[in-house]
Amino acid sequence: MTFDQGVLLAILVALLGLLVWGRWRYDIVALGALFTASLFGLVPQAELFSGFGSPATITVVLVLIVSYGLTKSGAVDYVIPLIEPVSDRPFLHIAVLTFLAAILSMFMNNVGALALLMPVAIQSASKAGRPPAAVLMPLSFGSILGGLVTLIGTPPNILIASFRQEMTGEAFSMFDFAPVGGGVALFGIAFMLLGGWHLVKVRKNSAGLDLFDIEEYLFETKVGEGSELVEKKFRAGKLKDMLVEQKMDLIAMIRGKEEFAPPDRRRGVREGDYVMIQGSHGDVQQFAKTYSLTMHTALNQQNELQHAANTTLAEVVVSANSPLVGKTPKEKRFNRNYDVSLLAVSRSGVPHQSRLREFMIKTGDVLLLHGESDVMDDSIVKMACYPLAKRELSTKDKTKAFHALLIFLSAIVVTAFGLLPIQLALGIATVAMAVTQIVPVREFYDGVDWPVVILLGAMIPLGGALQQTGTTDLLVAGILSVVGDLSPAVILAVILIITMTVSDVLNNAATAILMAPISYNIANSLGHNPDAFLMAVAVGASCAFLTPIGHQNNALIMGPGGYRFGDYWRMGLPLEIIIVTVAIPLLLLLWPL
Repeated sequence: MTFDQGVLLAILVALLGLLVWGRWRYDIVALGALFTASLFGLVPQAELFSGFGSPATITVVLVLIVSYGLTKSGAVDYVIPLIEPVSDRPFLHIAVLTFLAAILSMFMNNVGALALLMPVAIQSASKAGRPPAAVLMPLSFGSILGGLVTLIGTPPNILIASFRQEMTGEAFSMFDFAPVGGGVALFGIAFMLLGGWHLVKVRKNSAGLDLFDIEEYLFETKVGEGSELVEKKFRAGKLKDMLVEQKMDLIAMIRGKEEFAPPDRRRGVREGDYVMIQGSHGDVQQFAKTYSLTMHTALNQQNELQHAANTTLAEVVVSANSPLVGKTPKEKRFNRNYDVSLLAVSRSGVPHQSRLREFMIKTGDVLLLHGESDVMDDSIVKMACYPLAKRELSTKDKTKAFHALLIFLSAIVVTAFGLLPIQLALGIATVAMAVTQIVPVREFYDGVDWPVVILLGAMIPLGGALQQTGTTDLLVAGILSVVGDLSPAVILAVILIITMTVSDVLNNAATAILMAPISYNIANSLGHNPDAFLMAVAVGASCAFLTPIGHQNNALIMGPGGYRFGDYWRMGLPLEIIIVTVAIPLLLLLWPL
């Protein structure tokens, strides 16, 4: 082992450790690894940012923009009416949701497909008297499986196609993944429908406003006669600051029939005003006693908040690229930065009730927000969260929806017939969506998952360094020393299983970048067809079903479904066993060694 190889291996081990730890976001960790490698001369400075210009990275960005355009136009909303008519029959309900998620994920970002279907899945399940947890995990797994079928269905497929082009001069085409990926997806969905969904752990607590017993930590207080708040001419700003110092928060002020949420900091406090305070019962009670406030713990507070004339409640789930992740409400200052109040947070179906301002927010947490109706949607977008309320189907965008669908299908057709490369076809599609105002120019990049793009841009040069320093050959020699005497089919299965295992704890794109050169070199060393091994990596990198951290979709359903970390393997483990059992014969048949 050379010095360069030792340093690069140390960087990779540190990278993997930090990614599994999850304390820092994966894009920051990847950038740190890239810069460290460059400092040691392992990545030439001239190639430091070459990953951002890679065809794979560009393709991922274009797919995300086009997916956003399809969602923005309402083109994919027309599948929603297919769900509610079957919601009273569990099998059909899960079947329709899972197949819709899989089909949408073939041609758009699977996170976007899940975000589109999750609200209607939650509401249709609740309406049928079924816990949302029963449908959310099959929905997430279905969206992941659907991405296996096409080139643009999931980032690992794009990365594998790009790597093949780099190695052989020819990339995989749009539907080269379909025979194996489609077979795996069909068998995986069949397993979930024929009994797998019964393995899902269903708890009482799951999405829905009834998850939050807000009367336990949201109190209505009335400013009484002789209150110091009135005598000293307190204003809302000073009152809020006082409450914050005592680990509470001012949510709203009500005067007569008018509700101010959040109230203007300059608004004075008057006798007879109702002040809505968030905090523990003991803290609010003490504050009310000190300042002559009458405390109410009315059970109709939630109803009042929901149906106020100018305000609304919204339940949202925190995405992986939200600016809220890793921050506390105190740090993010919801009122000032997002024009909404944070009423409650739930994690894995368990509401957090005390000291909310010091609670660190994570991906998959469910937030209960309160604010003015006309700003709520914009606030949710700024927070990069996904609403859990079903969108109303709009009829005014039919023309845009038709144009978006036509533009997208045209890009797919010209790519499938080899008339244009995928990057050019999707690039033209994005420009067409901007010109036709399907995606307004000011929102052009709103649908891009920038942390994933940064991850790709950082990891691709590191993948190149593995090849250039001979570290890949070193790893290949180590693997072959263990499995080299086994049959080719068994070695292929080992590659698939290793990739799936790594993907359960790492980002799937990072897994594909690390495993692609290793599998390619193993195939060449044994004199076998590298395509079979690359396809095995493509399948394995996307099939992360054992944990909520392996795939963003699994993290997104954790909060709304009330799942815990250890719940995923119950259905995920037999699903991964089935995938290996189905994938290996298909690989051997369709991509002969």
